[in-house]
Amino acid sequence: MLNVSNFSERLADLIFEAGTNATTLSVELGHGNATISRYLTGQCLPTVAAAVQLADYFHCTVDYLLGLVEENNAHTFKPCPPFGQSLAFLCNYYQISRYRLQKMTNIPESVMRYWVQNKTQPSLVSVVRIAEALHCAVDFVLGREC
Repeated sequence: MLNVSNFSERLADLIFEAGTNATTLSVELGHGNATISRYLTGQCLPTVAAAVQLADYFHCTVDYLLGLVEENNAHTFKPCPPFGQSLAFLCNYYQISRYRLQKMTNIPESVMRYWVQNKTQPSLVSVVRIAEALHCAVDFVLGREC
């Protein structure tokens, strides 16, 4: 289960271990200093794209960054495909229908349809719900794992 404070603490630890600070991180990633500050204080979660960018910067998995796992099993990741493509892959891989995935995650059909049509992107919370329902890594849901 996703907990904002776990993410904040993990991000703070990664910043410290990298010997950097929030200001430098915000400049290097092209984020506003206030955005990184909100992440560190637990006021908000990053978008999926920002979480992937942070994980790549710190050479860790998104699961580790979010505090969902205790061990960083980072390896080489491929770029994330459009989420609609990842969703189709997941349904095929797990041999489930999109309808079944909707029921498992309690994510509305209209929301998933927009993802498939690449009209919107999922929130990090939605991606974690899918990973939990399928008992797999967030990085796998995002199509990052090789």
